[in-house]
Amino acid sequence: MKKIVKYAATVITATAAALVCATVQAQSGQFPERPVRMVLPYSVGSGPDAVARLVGEQLTAAWKQPVIVENKPGANGWLAIGDVKRGGQDGYSLAIVDNTHMTLQPHLYRNLPFDPVRDFEPAAPIYHTHFFIVVSARSAWNDVNDLIEAARAQPDRLTYGSWGMGSVAHVGTTMFQDATRTRMTHVPFKDLAQLYTAVANGEVDWAFGTAATVQNLYQAKRVKLLALAAPARLASYPDVPTVAEAGGPKDFELKTWVAAFAPKGTPEAVVKRINAAIAAAVQTPAVVKRFETFGFQAWPADTAALAQARDADSARFAQVVKKANISLD
Repeated sequence: MKKIVKYAATVITATAAALVCATVQAQSGQFPERPVRMVLPYSVGSGPDAVARLVGEQLTAAWKQPVIVENKPGANGWLAIGDVKRGGQDGYSLAIVDNTHMTLQPHLYRNLPFDPVRDFEPAAPIYHTHFFIVVSARSAWNDVNDLIEAARAQPDRLTYGSWGMGSVAHVGTTMFQDATRTRMTHVPFKDLAQLYTAVANGEVDWAFGTAATVQNLYQAKRVKLLALAAPARLASYPDVPTVAEAGGPKDFELKTWVAAFAPKGTPEAVVKRINAAIAAAVQTPAVVKRFETFGFQAWPADTAALAQARDADSARFAQVVKKANISLD
């Protein structure tokens, strides 16, 4: 009798395992069988929105299923992130977010309505972009060393603008001040166009900005790009030196990245399929050309690389936020 019971239990266990395996195989082998949603916390017409729509077109062609971009800006990105968090664990809802949401916000808000690690699977990196040091075209500063010397000579007198309290640009400037032993006054803006117009007009002394946010003013020769906070120059901006080349800290780097995340529990095979498709999409000529327009750099990498970038940025920002005592609660 014991042998029969043991045999029956073995059969049941094996059958259950086979069913789970078959379910995962079906999900991954046939994914996607219906439209896939890419939910963004960005407004229509923004750089990330334009990229998501272009990548979505590539995925639609590859998967033979519609990829729908849904814009849900507001509430610090939590509307879009919450939508995907509550979605099914099947890969049909993806959050397209940046490192502010996944690596910086957890250290700024005590009551964050999601956990980047417990609630989401890293699915696919899309692109990253580094920040320039931006000043008015009328500024007397011509390199980073000029800016640093002016700040040291007049502590707290120089002003810098940012994308708002707790933004990557704000925290990044805090990092820059630590690295250069300077103190400057923060002027947060809610509207990016107003921020860089204020820099161009000399209303604030400088700001960190990406190519996408300052391109028009730069082409109109209303702002100067003193340096790029990156290890190497951008091919699309070959005349702009790195921070180190321009007289600043040698290893200073500041960038933002955008990636796709799926709800925790999404089958690994489905995540891998999403990762492979997005990696292929960001390397197509049409997408690469559009990236160059915005100063973005394609980031085709596996899920482990995205998880590593998330964890490294989170550890880095945690130290800065704590040291600067920045809190948004």
